[in-house]
Amino acid sequence: MVDRRHDSQTDRTGFDETKNYLSTALGRVVPRAVARRAIEVTVSTDAAEYAPDEPVAITVAIRNRLPVPIEVPTSTRRSWGWAVDGVTEATDERRYVRADESALSLRAGETKRATATWNGRFRRTDDDGLDRSVRAERGDHTITAFVPVPDADERHEAVTQIRIR
Repeated sequence: MVDRRHDSQTDRTGFDETKNYLSTALGRVVPRAVARRAIEVTVSTDAAEYAPDEPVAITVAIRNRLPVPIEVPTSTRRSWGWAVDGVTEATDERRYVRADESALSLRAGETKRATATWNGRFRRTDDDGLDRSVRAERGDHTITAFVPVPDADERHEAVTQIRIR
């Protein structure tokens, strides 16, 4: 389950966004390979340990390490995502995200932040096509944040561990 802040300054990706057309144009000048290596992804949660069904606040930060604007192509319209134990957005439901490439634009030295909330459950679709909610098992779980960069030699992701007691 995703819960992203929305206000007049938040775009469809969950980032606080102020469009800077000059930065976007300059970002296209930086070679794709350099732009891909310039991004740094981090992920954190509001605690390290949770009770069953306790909401987990996930914060994702994507930073441009260069002193110039960059534009990083993404393999889908989604410019970032998160997963729990390898399950994107903690659901195996079919996602309707267009496969068209998109791009993530960052100004010089900019860090974009977004938040999501995981409710401590996985959404599963059974053989009959019915959805059900399954509580995460007690123990350690891996939260991953990623930028879906096409044809990259390295993965642009970060991980953190949480424990459900």
